[in-house]
Amino acid sequence: MSTVNGGISFWYGQEGAPAPREPLPGDTTADVCIVGGGYTGLWTAYYLKKAVPFLNITVLEAKFCGYGASGRNGGWLYNGIAGRARYAKLHGHEAAVRLQQAMNATVDEVLDVCETEKIEADQHRGGVLEVALSPAQLARLKDFHATEAAFGETDRELYGARETAARIRVTGAVGSSWTPHGARLHPVKLVKGLAAAVEALGVTIHESTPVTEIKPKHAITPYGTVRAPYVLRCTEGFTASLAGQRRTWLPMNSSMIATEPLTEAQWESIGWEGRETLGDMAHAYMYSQRTADGRIALGGRGVPYRFGSRTDNDGRTQPQTIEALREILVRFFPQLAGVRVDHAWSGVLGVPRDWCATVTLDRSTGLGWAGGYVGSGVATANLAARTLSDLIQQDSGQSGPTDLTALPWVNHKVRKWEPEPLRWLAVQTMYAAFRGADRRELTGHSAETDRVATLADKVTGRH
Repeated sequence: MSTVNGGISFWYGQEGAPAPREPLPGDTTADVCIVGGGYTGLWTAYYLKKAVPFLNITVLEAKFCGYGASGRNGGWLYNGIAGRARYAKLHGHEAAVRLQQAMNATVDEVLDVCETEKIEADQHRGGVLEVALSPAQLARLKDFHATEAAFGETDRELYGARETAARIRVTGAVGSSWTPHGARLHPVKLVKGLAAAVEALGVTIHESTPVTEIKPKHAITPYGTVRAPYVLRCTEGFTASLAGQRRTWLPMNSSMIATEPLTEAQWESIGWEGRETLGDMAHAYMYSQRTADGRIALGGRGVPYRFGSRTDNDGRTQPQTIEALREILVRFFPQLAGVRVDHAWSGVLGVPRDWCATVTLDRSTGLGWAGGYVGSGVATANLAARTLSDLIQQDSGQSGPTDLTALPWVNHKVRKWEPEPLRWLAVQTMYAAFRGADRRELTGHSAETDRVATLADKVTGRH
């Protein structure tokens, strides 16, 4: 049996594509028009409709709900957020702590809504385990652990090599850090359940309806225009396809593989009984989960960026990327050298120029947006959606300011990415530097982070 490459994602290979919803039938009006049927758009519709039931809300989706990153990600529901260090510099440490506390609570919020709405998404709260495989990675791990504690995560635990092996036997692991603020889930089961819950509340979803341009009070499509006082852009990695947005967020590619189901003996040799989501401290990091049906789903960057901010159509990834991800799998678990890779796929995530996730409502135009999650979107999209909902209720006089509208990422302004070919060269150079640094660190004995990686972080603005 050969590897299935593309087909959107392994998660859709299991679930199948959803039954198509009708496209927009023509010009119409709404109180709120949401562009994008992924996690951000659907969560925003959910919270707005729950808070203000009489609102007429329309969601426009170019393909079908969950076609983008929401249906292709690694299934990490966790408390990471892009840009916290910068927000601490701009707004003070305490403001960044409040943002982190909100993210910690978001993991609970998503799981609670799944229970309330009876969404079965293979969710398992095992936390997040991040391992170190070299002296340099271990030094970064300890710094990372201390930093998280400084931002209020006092329930995080630091392990040595023996304690790490008791949880999962990653070959060469010299330490790890674990947080309880994380869960594994099936991305497509979540997005399908969320879309169904939104429709049950009375929200209208039109699929196969690409929005070509967003203007104040207008979302323009080939089938007609939706006019609404509030138009929200919730398009994450596909933002560059909208008129005037090509340099707003860079669509970064991430690729994944899923193995065949492992045998009981293979799982016994690995451990991983806690079903934590698993990551590492490499510069070009990996992320993985133990799926509900006994596979390992593992991801990494692959070919990170397509010239001109282009995005793929069906999730197909390059053979060399599949092989690189397989090499990571076997490096972690050499006993799986003969295991078949059943599926490979890719998707895009949104990267702002300063690597900071943001949520914004322009009160003068009614335009709002959220995204730039840099790969941490499964939970961050929920916090962003609740914040957008609060901002709209505040602006329309339905409520006043809330704790969420006061968070430091609200209305943060980011400059645009450089024009081509500069941004293509910058991303290619950055990831070449990271991969080279990872190779040197794995074969070396220094506890110092590779200087080339440190320089690449500073030049690109990555935190």
